[in-house]
Amino acid sequence: MTTTPRNGNVPSSGFQDADAYEQIMGRWSRLLAPMLIRFGGLSDGDRVLDAGCGTGNLSFALPEVANIASVTGIDMTEPFIAAARARATDPRFSFDVGDALALPYGDATFDRAYSMLVLHFIPDSAKAVSEMRRVVRPGGTIVAAVWDNYGGQQFSRMLWDVAIVLDPQLVPAYFRPLNSDGEMAALWRESGLRDVDQTTLTIRMTFRDFDDYWAPFTTGEGPYGQYVARLTETARETLKGHLRRAYTGNRPDGPRSMAASAWACRGTVPT
Repeated sequence: MTTTPRNGNVPSSGFQDADAYEQIMGRWSRLLAPMLIRFGGLSDGDRVLDAGCGTGNLSFALPEVANIASVTGIDMTEPFIAAARARATDPRFSFDVGDALALPYGDATFDRAYSMLVLHFIPDSAKAVSEMRRVVRPGGTIVAAVWDNYGGQQFSRMLWDVAIVLDPQLVPAYFRPLNSDGEMAALWRESGLRDVDQTTLTIRMTFRDFDDYWAPFTTGEGPYGQYVARLTETARETLKGHLRRAYTGNRPDGPRSMAASAWACRGTVPT
């Protein structure tokens, strides 16, 4: 989903191109999705909502865990929905363009609602959780994950930490909504959900070489790409040079593996 700038001079989301999104984030969300599903739980016959589905990486992982009845994905970004629809060969999948703050579904339509890596970009995350609660049946489950941008996302921290030394005007989005320990759980409880549990899920981001790490930042997509795109050519090359030194460390260029952690939370709709 796409939102407008809200934190200093770093855009809140800014993703629009499906192919670029897959390069900068989609390949990592595919690794996170099975972990989030196992944490949230899934049963045969479930009707599942994927709120803020993006290109569908969580949706397409659901049938690998259980024989679900249906999956409905919704996202505001039309190119993402188009990409998800193009991948969907299973009649159980459907994808809609729409707003997580005003879900176009009836009360108690779903057994579970998942939201992966989007709530921290939505201007009113409490409203989004309230909407998910409304469309999930009593006894159903609300599950979500957001990146720990400050303490658990090394690949982006390396970019911002170098950039703020080079660019005194930069106000990086180190913290976003729901990015602190316990913040998601508090929102779940405030929303009236029960049996609330928050945890940390960690994947490894493995890059082939520095170019594989740097190239997604040059697409103009997302907060990282938008920042890099606004730089002058000289400033961009300076940033790239310093980032190369940080990436390679004291070794020749080549594969590097970086930990990336997300906060995840689940809760049950009261019966």
